[in-house]
Amino acid sequence: MKNSLLKLRPALLLLLAVLLPMLRAAAQATAPVDQPEMADALRQSGKIYVVVAVITVVLAGLLFFLISLDRKLTRLEKEVRE
Repeated sequence: MKNSLLKLRPALLLLLAVLLPMLRAAAQATAPVDQPEMADALRQSGKIYVVVAVITVVLAGLLFFLISLDRKLTRLEKEVRE
């Protein structure tokens, strides 16, 4: 298990190193100087928390999928070696 997490670690770091700056640049490029009305409406109605929760669940699901896929591949590699 530790070995598989070590193999996955560079991929996750690379993903974070590439994805986070891209997201930040996209957010800054698309955000106007004034705050958008949609954000105010979502914040006032409390729906912004639903949006954040959905994004968190999706990202957690992707992370879980990557970890389980790595474990399966590690197990298959061991079977092939033997």
